[in-house]
Amino acid sequence: MFDYAPAPESRAIVDIKDSYGLFINGEFVPGEVSFKTVNPATEEVLAEVTQAGPSDVDRAVAAARAGFQTWSNLPDIERSKYIFRIARILQERSRELAVLETLDNGKPIRESRDVDIPLAAAHFFYHAGWADKLSYAGYGPDPKPLGVAAQVIPWNFPLLMLAWKIAPALACGNTVVLKPAETTPLTALLFAEICQQADLPPGVVNIVTGDGSTGHALVTHPGIDKVAFTGSTEVGKEIARSTRAKLTLELGGKAANIVFDDAPVDQAVEGIVNGIFFNQGHVCCAGSRLLVQESIADEVLNALRRRMSTLRLGDPMDKNTDIGAINSAAQLAKITELAASGDAEGADRWSPLCELPERGFWFPPTVFTGVSQAHRIAREEIFGPVLSVLTFRTPDEAVAKANNTPYGLSAGVWTEKGSRILWMSQKLRAGVIWANTFNRFDPAAPFGGYKESGYGREGGRHGLGAYLAH
Repeated sequence: MFDYAPAPESRAIVDIKDSYGLFINGEFVPGEVSFKTVNPATEEVLAEVTQAGPSDVDRAVAAARAGFQTWSNLPDIERSKYIFRIARILQERSRELAVLETLDNGKPIRESRDVDIPLAAAHFFYHAGWADKLSYAGYGPDPKPLGVAAQVIPWNFPLLMLAWKIAPALACGNTVVLKPAETTPLTALLFAEICQQADLPPGVVNIVTGDGSTGHALVTHPGIDKVAFTGSTEVGKEIARSTRAKLTLELGGKAANIVFDDAPVDQAVEGIVNGIFFNQGHVCCAGSRLLVQESIADEVLNALRRRMSTLRLGDPMDKNTDIGAINSAAQLAKITELAASGDAEGADRWSPLCELPERGFWFPPTVFTGVSQAHRIAREEIFGPVLSVLTFRTPDEAVAKANNTPYGLSAGVWTEKGSRILWMSQKLRAGVIWANTFNRFDPAAPFGGYKESGYGREGGRHGLGAYLAH
C-alpha cells in the first residue's frame, strides 16, 4: 500500500455562523429554542440551530401557501430560469458546499466534492429543463401543481436529498417547506442563502430545522397537499398512517449484490466495495448483502480482503480518505449493536487493520462470513460499513435469497451474460437494479422501491408525477 501525505481541504472557504434561524418567506427569522450540530469526526460544535415548534411550522406553511399563488402563476419558462439559476449557483459555490457537507456529515471530502454536490446541481439543471415541458411528460395536456409540499430528508446525503425533493417540486409549480435532519442542517441553511442569491420569490422555499417533533408537525399539518419523506421504514409507516396528503416514501433497504461465477472478479470487488463502504454504508440502497456463487466464493473474498486492506479511514477533510466518520453517536451505537449480534449468532467477523481516531464516531469496514438468512445482520438494515456474505449455487437460489427480505429498494447483478442480467432483472423484486456496477445515479433515472422500501419514484419523468395533479 502506498503511503499518502496528508492532503487536507481548507475549511476557511466556509463561513459558519454561530447560530441559525429558520428560513421562512424568503428571510431568516429567529427562534426561541436551539440545539447544537456537531462535526462527527471531532465532536466539535459547529453551530446552534433553531428547534422549530408547531407555531413556526404554521408560519412556514402559510408562507408557502401565499408563495404558491405567485409561483404557480408564473409562466413556465420563468420558473425554469429560477431553477436554472439555482443550479448555476450550486456549481459556483460547490467547494464551499462540499466542505460544509463534510464538516456537518462526516463523509469524505472526495465524496462530497465529486458525488453529492455535482449530482445536486445536476438535479436542478435537469428539472429546469422540464419546467416548461410538463405537457409532454405524459400527465395530460395541462397538468397542474398540487400546492404546498412538506419534505423531510435524512442525514446521509443532506444536500443531494434536498435537490431530489425541491427541484421537481419547483419545476411542477409547487412551493415547499423542507425539514433537514437534525444532525445535518447546515447545507440546507446555506441553500436558503442560495435561494436569496437567486432572487427566488418569498415563500417558494421555506426551511424549518428541528428534530422528529418538527417533522411530525409538518407532515400532519392540514395545510399540506403533498408529503415526500426519505428515512426509516418505521417513521415512513407512521407518516402513512397520519397524513391524507399525496405521499411519496423512500425508506430502508437491504440490497443484494449478486456475483456470478463468470463475473470479472476485480471489477466486481470494486463494485462490492463501492456498494457497501461508499459514504460509510450510510446509503439506503447499499449492497449490504453479498451473494456470491459458491464456486468462486474463496477467490472473491480473498480479493475483497486485499482491497479492503487498502482503504484509508480517517479525517474526512483529507482528500485521500476513503472512509469517514459515522454520522452520530446514536448511529454508531446501532451499528455496534447489530455487529455484536453477528458475533453472538456465530458469524465470522473480519476487518482490516486500521487505527480509529480517538475523538469522533468511527467504525471500521467490516465483513461477516458464515452468515445465514436467519442472522439479524442479514435481515436488518445496519446503515453502516458492515457487509454480510452469503453463497448460492444456482440463479434460482440467488433470486430466492435476494428476495427473502421485507425490503425491495435495489440490487446488483455481476455477470458477463446479458441474457442472465435481463432474466435476473425480471425476477428480482427491487426498484433499482444495477448491472455490473453499483450506486450509479442520474437525475433522468427514476429511483424508488417496493414493499417496505416505500412507494413512488423520484427522478426522471416518473418523479414529476408525484408533484402534479393528474
